[in-house]
Amino acid sequence: MTAAPSFDAIVQELGPALWRLTSAYARSHADREDLYQEVLTAVWRALPHFRGGASLRTYVLRIGHNRGLTHRARNARQGEVDDGAIEDLPDQTPHPDERLDRDLLRARLANAVRRLPATLAQPVMLNLEGLSHAEIAEVLGITENNVGVRMNRARAALARELGARDL
Repeated sequence: MTAAPSFDAIVQELGPALWRLTSAYARSHADREDLYQEVLTAVWRALPHFRGGASLRTYVLRIGHNRGLTHRARNARQGEVDDGAIEDLPDQTPHPDERLDRDLLRARLANAVRRLPATLAQPVMLNLEGLSHAEIAEVLGITENNVGVRMNRARAALARELGARDL
């Protein structure tokens, strides 16, 4: 049996990935903060049960995914309103004009991903976190083949939404 890792170490290592993952499920900044707290609480509660059967990363992201689904379903029942809030990802582009162009494209991409159905947005967000198709399949509880199909459909939908020149 593997000893449960430190919660603080998990938050430090995987907290940013969980924060980014929440954008696939929460529409407003306030909802995203609430969901992030729910995810961290769920991770904290689940840690004593971690047995090492999966990688820690996929285990934690699976918890985030499950909480995200619950959050989205709960908000759909309550008639959630999309306020269009956008969280920019950190950028290392040194030139201000290049940074502005990149930020605008990221904002468009983030909004386009948010408009995707959850079944397409989830694998995209996990792929952006660097997970392989096998890891995405494990997190989402689907086959690798299905991950590939969803990724292709998501790319096609994003290309239509943004225009192929932007991708």
